[in-house]
Amino acid sequence: MRYPVRYLRLAGLALTASCATNPVTGRRELSLIPESQEIQMGREASRGDLQRVGALDHPAVQALVRRMGAQMAAKSERPSLPWEFHVLDDAAVNAFAYPGGFIFVTRGLLTHLNSEAELAEVVGHEIGHVTAKHTVAAMIQQQVAQIGLVGASIFSPTVAKYGDVLGTSASLLFLKFGRDDELQSDALGFKYALAQGYDVREAPKVFATLGRLGAGTGRVPEWQSTHPDPGNRIQRAEQRVAQTPASALTGTRVNRDEYLRLLQGMVFGENPRNGFFQGTRFLHPDLRFQLDFPRGWQVANQPDAVLALSPDQGAQLQLAFGQGTPAQALQAFLQRQGITTRQSGQTTINGIPAVMATFDAQAQQGTLTGIVASLSYQNATYVLLGLMAPPVASPRGPELEAAIRSFRALTDAAALNVQPARVELVSLPEPLSGAQFAQRYPSSIPAEQVYIINGIEATTVVPRGTLLKRVVGGVGR
Repeated sequence: MRYPVRYLRLAGLALTASCATNPVTGRRELSLIPESQEIQMGREASRGDLQRVGALDHPAVQALVRRMGAQMAAKSERPSLPWEFHVLDDAAVNAFAYPGGFIFVTRGLLTHLNSEAELAEVVGHEIGHVTAKHTVAAMIQQQVAQIGLVGASIFSPTVAKYGDVLGTSASLLFLKFGRDDELQSDALGFKYALAQGYDVREAPKVFATLGRLGAGTGRVPEWQSTHPDPGNRIQRAEQRVAQTPASALTGTRVNRDEYLRLLQGMVFGENPRNGFFQGTRFLHPDLRFQLDFPRGWQVANQPDAVLALSPDQGAQLQLAFGQGTPAQALQAFLQRQGITTRQSGQTTINGIPAVMATFDAQAQQGTLTGIVASLSYQNATYVLLGLMAPPVASPRGPELEAAIRSFRALTDAAALNVQPARVELVSLPEPLSGAQFAQRYPSSIPAEQVYIINGIEATTVVPRGTLLKRVVGGVGR
């Protein structure tokens, strides 16, 4: 699991060394952060993600996660923390915990699970990171590196914040837990779920799904990216089940159908209403604009910015919202510490009045050159920012300016009316294999992915009356 700390004000962290007892292990250990500060930092980070990404608009799902989490946390080793549980409207298959008891799961993760019992394993795991103080320990280990990164990112916090998305070396922006911490949280999640009456025999399925998501794709799910090998975790979960008395498993609940019915109609994958790519072109139907990125560049659409990175990683482009008028947004950028304006002036971009400037930026890694433009469109102000290392400025500069000047109105009716893919439940009228289900009930995702989100194989024979998920609609469907 990645543990994002991008909103934590580590530079202002007041450290007070003391000894405390770990509530899970009972061992005395050095504690540099008092619990009150742990809570404060976690709350700030939590609010930041809710503002940046947004909560899933599904009251029943939010209520389930809150209720499940609160019940487990109340019986944990740290029941007095101000626990909060949220579902983010994010397509990433992810879950994470902030210090102080602020737990998040994503829409993407929910659509890949198949029961409350599986969800309980994930939520319990994240609670375990907090109760065992893994979040605090990881934060202490990386605070110095984070302070350095904050200082190096004076000119473009958003680009620096998402550098890892584009393949740059910004891994220190996320706290990572060690193998032992992850395995301990697996065990704690198992314990918390069982204590609330969930059938922990479902736990291995979570790790099996994570393993299948990463197999052969080269892309590891967020919740697996810093975790031990899923195969080992499956074995350990199975061992825990084998060591659990049969009496403790009697009467436990899975709540498969109840959980799946909550997913009916839920958006699957990225929501194109929030912007999507067609080749090198980025289209945003809700905001009604489009932009062409340079061919061959890596691109990413994040909640608060659209980003691109050149193949040589020497140049990057960011499109984000600005504050105030275009002139005010441009001036605010040019007044940042380390920025030296070369020239600035008014221009038009495809008929839209704009202001543009070229500049030099002093960063920790040396001097960068750049071009920035700001414009107002559909009652919103946008800032388009290009940055280049001097060795690549000659070839990349024209590409950046061409991309910035490609901003224009989106008028294509098909793009404006595009809708997201959604989960649709099917109750099997007769026993079907996974392959037969995929053939009879086509999805807008590959058959292999249909098997994964249902926790089955192509050869698995599924009984009559079983609810299975398929995905319908989406871009180009």
